[in-house]
Amino acid sequence: MDDRKLKPGDRDYVGALASGLEVLQAFDAEHPRMTLSEVATRTGMDRAKARRFLLTLHALGFVKRSGRQFELTPRVMRLGYAYQSSNQYRAVIQQYLEGITAELGESSSLAVLDGDDVVYVVRSAARHRLMAISLAVGTRLPAAYTSMGRVLLAQLPDPELEAFLARVELHRHTPASIVDREALRAELLSVREAGYAIVDQELDLGLRSVAVPVFSGAGELLGAINISTNAVRVDMATVRDSYLPRLQAVAEQIRQATR
Repeated sequence: MDDRKLKPGDRDYVGALASGLEVLQAFDAEHPRMTLSEVATRTGMDRAKARRFLLTLHALGFVKRSGRQFELTPRVMRLGYAYQSSNQYRAVIQQYLEGITAELGESSSLAVLDGDDVVYVVRSAARHRLMAISLAVGTRLPAAYTSMGRVLLAQLPDPELEAFLARVELHRHTPASIVDREALRAELLSVREAGYAIVDQELDLGLRSVAVPVFSGAGELLGAINISTNAVRVDMATVRDSYLPRLQAVAEQIRQATR
């Protein structure tokens, strides 16, 4: 079996499975409960198709129903737990991130690239809150506007990076956000050369972060780790001269620990 990804229409591609997963992913923090019509709109399915998948997921215990509203059940967490428990490195990385938080008093996370987003898979949270939304394992953020996202995008082969740049939707989240594709390409190439990314208030005002890639001892890209802080409290010099070397040291410690 080769590593080529199937596409819709390929003989072995199971469209029903893909559609069922699409329905599950339609629910998020902004859409925790939805009607049939809302699910159909979110997924681009017709109502009859969306109804069949919702009722099947309900029968399997992944969705519950209250009147006209549908919402996910805790059983969905089994899927995330299967991913977490299948990766032997998570517990090791958690310890190192907690060490950063204990030493610097800042939040530190590990994220992986999933499509055009980064997904938090390990997190050590400081007491102070950094964003309007709560960050936790499973949180998704746009890769283009996060330090971890830019580090991971910079690791992509050129054809995949160009495909991302061609399709990504750029938004002005703050006055500092990059919204020009050529400017983003230049930034990602700079990150690739430097080996780290610093993003200063491009996703949320006041949020400043630095990230580096982290590899296993065998050279496998495990994701990116970051330190995030408040721009009012911590200046750029501290991020670059103090936080970045600390992250780079932790990335090397993780590489050594996962040989």
